[in-house]
Amino acid sequence: MISFASRCLSILAFSLLLAACQSTPQEAGAATDELLGDFRLLEQSLASGQLSEAESHLESLQSRASGDARLEVYQRQLAEAYLRQGQTALQSGDLDRATKALSQARQLMPQAPALTTGLGGAIAQVRQSELAAADLASNAAEQAAAQARAARDEQVRQLRQAAERQAAALRAIQLPEEVAQPAQLIDPAAPSSMIALPMLDSRDNQGLYRLLDAVAADVVRFRCAVAIQVRQASDYLWLAPLLEARIERLDPDFSPTMKQLLEPEQTPQLLLSPQR
Repeated sequence: MISFASRCLSILAFSLLLAACQSTPQEAGAATDELLGDFRLLEQSLASGQLSEAESHLESLQSRASGDARLEVYQRQLAEAYLRQGQTALQSGDLDRATKALSQARQLMPQAPALTTGLGGAIAQVRQSELAAADLASNAAEQAAAQARAARDEQVRQLRQAAERQAAALRAIQLPEEVAQPAQLIDPAAPSSMIALPMLDSRDNQGLYRLLDAVAADVVRFRCAVAIQVRQASDYLWLAPLLEARIERLDPDFSPTMKQLLEPEQTPQLLLSPQR
């Protein structure tokens, strides 16, 4: 009787154990199936290069199944994808995008700093090269500006000396009566009058000198403000002293307002604006 009861208990225990073994895989399989769709979405995002979307799927899975061993594999794949994106951006010269991709890779794999060493070093090298190039360009620009200022100052000095010598020579000459008479190149009733200077382009100095004599007479008679429109600053620095010397010869007490207008594409000209 006891032996029969023992056999019954053994059969019952074996049945319960078999049922337990059959139910456990089903429950694990159900949990796996529940995450399978999300892992497939993560894989698709990685395959298509949609890294921001892949990162969102990964974060969602980490919050739901933090102990799943597959998460570390996909986390590393995503970090490597960001590194490839950073390398591509660096090769195309987009340093900001490369830096951002490197930062995202480091956030995904903080426990593996060696993974990002290569791209980080390349970005640092490019930044250092850019800073060095900027310093060289700045120094070159400063030197060029200093040389240009020195050359301009010397040119102004030479032109001023030439104008002073010319003015002194002209004051010593007794001009014919007809030259001393005021010319009529402008319309005194108009706000301003334009006088073309084509001889400045053709380097017809004699024609230019004759025209400036007439212009000076009108400037003095009508107390004109003068705007000298030229193609380059050196033309103004040469022309202004010539006109000032003629005005001073006619009226030493009158100093007209004179300004420079730079128009590289237009024929040089004078704009005279009567002040009375």
